Amino acid sequence: MEEKGIVNYLFELGMLKKLFHNGPQVVGVNHPDTISEHCHRAAVIGFILGEMEGVNSEKVATMLIFHDGPEARIGDHNKIAQRYIDNVEIEKKVIEEQVVDLPKEIGEKIKNYWFSQENKDTPEGRVAYDADILETALQAKEYLDLGYGTEGWIENVKQNAKTESAKKLIAEIEKTKFTDWWKGLKKL
Repeated sequence: MEEKGIVNYLFELGMLKKLFHNGPQVVGVNHPDTISEHCHRAAVIGFILGEMEGVNSEKVATMLIFHDGPEARIGDHNKIAQRYIDNVEIEKKVIEEQVVDLPKEIGEKIKNYWFSQENKDTPEGRVAYDADILETALQAKEYLDLGYGTEGWIENVKQNAKTESAKKLIAEIEKTKFTDWWKGLKKL
């Protein structure tokens, strides 16, 4: 029954609301962002970055909605863990298994979105990659402004960003405090 496979998949993705990024825990963050929170902001960034780069922004945002789906099964592996675990190969296996009970055309679309971002083999895939890492830079900047030692994470994103728009945004992230957005909005 197709509906059962769809509902199970949706419940499985609900795990992303419960799983925290574990990289921030290494620098002492007690309550880091969840994988689901990361995916949401990455999708918003992807839409905006797609518009800036002149590619299909809806496709980019959709890729980012699904990009961390495999983590519902395997959790988040920080850069230290990734020294020992071939995360990409594991995630490829998971994405293949996750969509097997979905209607074939839906499962194929989700896999294509995932592989396009992972392989960076389309303009949208490259923009989605940049949006994903830009979200981590924003989160790292928030942690940095709160006193955690995440400056190396921002530098890593700077070195790995592919698109000109992402490079411009990372430069602005570096010089903007994460609380600047609300300055001047409060009533006197």
